[in-house]
Amino acid sequence: MNTLVGVGVGPGDPDLVTVKAANLLAKADVVFVPVADSGETGRAEQTALFYAEAWRVERVVFALHDREHTARREHAWDAAAAQVARWFAAHPDGTAAFATIGDPCVYSTFTYLAATVRDLVGELDVQLIPGITAMQDLAARSGTPLVEGRETLSLFPMTAGADRFREALNRGDAVVAYKFGRMLPETLAVLRETGRLDGAVYGAGLGLVEEDVRPAADLDPDTPGPYLSTLIVPPARTGRGGAL
Repeated sequence: MNTLVGVGVGPGDPDLVTVKAANLLAKADVVFVPVADSGETGRAEQTALFYAEAWRVERVVFALHDREHTARREHAWDAAAAQVARWFAAHPDGTAAFATIGDPCVYSTFTYLAATVRDLVGELDVQLIPGITAMQDLAARSGTPLVEGRETLSLFPMTAGADRFREALNRGDAVVAYKFGRMLPETLAVLRETGRLDGAVYGAGLGLVEEDVRPAADLDPDTPGPYLSTLIVPPARTGRGGAL
């Protein structure tokens, strides 16, 4: 049977790839990696190349620079799935890995790919290998506990809008924001407005040469940041065991 495996390769640091993911990347017949239309080497590809020879790595274009659900995005998804389906047609019962940054179940393009490939090839065994997420990596690098005791955690894409972000912050518990690079000034403004700026931690390029980890209060309030940025906003804590 054809096997397609969504492999989480973490936020960028090859040392944070799990043993299970590394083993699969090393033995899969092919490793597909998502790239933008520009053909640039993406972060998933950079990480995968630590474990897979370049001749086994194949790029699929996912229009990653498009932030909205458009016809152009749909066309890119269809073309990517058709590319993978053609590979399976040429390699019956093959095992194809799809390397995705973070975790394949958290805001991953693998979701769209797997559903469409299954429609094209019919019988398909879809598997998932979890990966370390950017919020876990940033929490560790900054020494910021994500949640304690009875605290809840909201994982929030800023593409959902500043109003919903404000609502999440006003509830008082821990909030993690993704996908806010171009909306960084607006994001910081909402943090100030809700009194949640102090203690918030920003991270980008985690594990890479350009890594940037610092208090959100130190950021330029007028300058956008990278798309793949992460923000942790911890709740107010009263001391050890205060949230129990």
